Amino acid sequence: MEALKLSSQPFKILIHLASSKSNPIATVVTRTSYSSSSSPSRRHIVLRCCTTTAATPKVPGRNRRSSSTSATPSSTSDRARVSFTEFPVDELKNKGLEPYAYKWDRTHNANQLQDIYRHLQNGEESKNESDYVSIAGRIVARRAFGKLAFLTLRDDSGTIQASHGSSHMALTYMLFGTAMTMAKEARSPDLYCEKERLMNDQFEQLKTLVDIGDILGASGSIKRTEKGELSVCVDSFSVLTKSLLPLPDKYHGLTDVDKRYRQRYVDMIANPEIADIFRMRAKIVSEIRKTVESIGYVEVETPVLQGAAGGAEARPFITHHNSLGRDLYLRIATELHLKRMLVGGFEKVYEIGRIFRNEGISTRHNPEFTTIEMYEAYSDYESMMNMAEEIVTRCALAVHGKLSINYQGVEICLERPWRRESMHNLVKEATGINFIEFGNDLKAAKEVTLATLADNQQKHSIEACPSVGQLLNEVFEIAVEPKLIQPTFVLDYPIEISPLAKPHRRHAGLTERFELFICGRELANAFSELTDPSDQRRRLEEQVRQHNEKRVAAESREKGKETDNSYEVTLDEDFLTALEYGMPPASGMGLGIDRLVMLITDSASIRDVIAFPVLKIQQ
Repeated sequence: MEALKLSSQPFKILIHLASSKSNPIATVVTRTSYSSSSSPSRRHIVLRCCTTTAATPKVPGRNRRSSSTSATPSSTSDRARVSFTEFPVDELKNKGLEPYAYKWDRTHNANQLQDIYRHLQNGEESKNESDYVSIAGRIVARRAFGKLAFLTLRDDSGTIQASHGSSHMALTYMLFGTAMTMAKEARSPDLYCEKERLMNDQFEQLKTLVDIGDILGASGSIKRTEKGELSVCVDSFSVLTKSLLPLPDKYHGLTDVDKRYRQRYVDMIANPEIADIFRMRAKIVSEIRKTVESIGYVEVETPVLQGAAGGAEARPFITHHNSLGRDLYLRIATELHLKRMLVGGFEKVYEIGRIFRNEGISTRHNPEFTTIEMYEAYSDYESMMNMAEEIVTRCALAVHGKLSINYQGVEICLERPWRRESMHNLVKEATGINFIEFGNDLKAAKEVTLATLADNQQKHSIEACPSVGQLLNEVFEIAVEPKLIQPTFVLDYPIEISPLAKPHRRHAGLTERFELFICGRELANAFSELTDPSDQRRRLEEQVRQHNEKRVAAESREKGKETDNSYEVTLDEDFLTALEYGMPPASGMGLGIDRLVMLITDSASIRDVIAFPVLKIQQ
């Protein structure tokens, strides 16, 4: 359910429990509870909070779990520690209690309670039978003071805020187009437990059975305390899942970057704001679908396993199909099959899907990533520029509610229209070199380029360029691309590096192609699509020839060792056959969803927006 707007006041679900005079530690007792309909339901564990670890006497045979950043173990030590923490599970079972519940009938989440009961005055308790509520979540903090104890219960609707008076620390996120206020746990208590509501003499049991990290369910009535804190006055409380491993220290979180990526589930528990990134990602993907489908695009699915890796120039992952007795490739693009859909009669198609490229890993690159590719019949690349602006601006508005966003300390203005400039003009503007003057004179172009660019580290890549068009692109990547901070469409790429794009209708040697750059990185790539099957065959054959030359040269230079070019490129003959049946004039675009999410969520690395990124094997 979409998150509800929170008030500016920190929100708490406060759990009222009981204690005994003889022991200030928490209790567990089973009793019959009632659902929201007030009918008898299954037996629950009724809990009374214990004191903090420092104040809790040591229990024989029980190693109390502790939390600290240094104590956050690796996956290997995690497994080793489980044997030391299974005692409470066994004890729960011995008492006839289920440590891993089948279900819990929850009536509300935290934000819903805040919205529904905002009318309650300080000190007022709802007496209506219909106001009996049931909540569930993970314990992330607890404290005890004599006859009172406190639990922090966190659920998916956001952290149940930790504050006492004005001591909370709030963070505000724009989520689903709504201001959503969340808070880090402060030192003050948040879930309020008092002894009068529950049975006595069960504190030792709870002390040995309930820990931070356990997932609990609670049922009770609603009250707002004298200090204005909304509370659930608990009548029944059940352990739903027993946690066997300690959470990271709540004041420092999970700070080991590699462990954060490797154990993202712990990262999301320790750093709740991380989960917000993936909620925003889901919102962005949803908004993309709404945008394209609102103008008639149809979502289709194309093969991940392909007989030829086409649609881009990238190293593929190779697998083998035993029954068919043939090698297959994980797709490096969805382009060629989507164009087949146009041949078959579809006029507006798109696919949001995973792409796989067996290449390097960096803050911008992951071996598997998500794109949207879309194709529209009877349009050209001007249409796709408008579509790119529409998608990005609608996603920004859906998440932030505005078109001015901050990325890594830089203000980015997404107000339309965005700058549109040719690659030739941008290179001339940045370096003073006019590549149009060289025609096809590659030697002269290289001499001027080497004399102009001061960075000799790029000398090898410049000298290796086999054509003026490829040299132009190399200079663009060196001198221009990092400086394109505000949204910019770079137009009219050389034909040598654009084998699937239609020749420019006015400028020889160029194509009707653009790439969108924001914050110095490519976000989208689009063409007026090439529909001439003969021209397409010539270009793809030339691409294969150039690749094979690089492959032979690299293998000769490396004396048989595997290089970046040590893979086979073949023609997709079936795609060429499809074009021979006739594809209507069309434009197409691929847009990187991971990079778009990075931009809108202000994430520095692509790994921050992929829940489970590919990592090196842990030693």
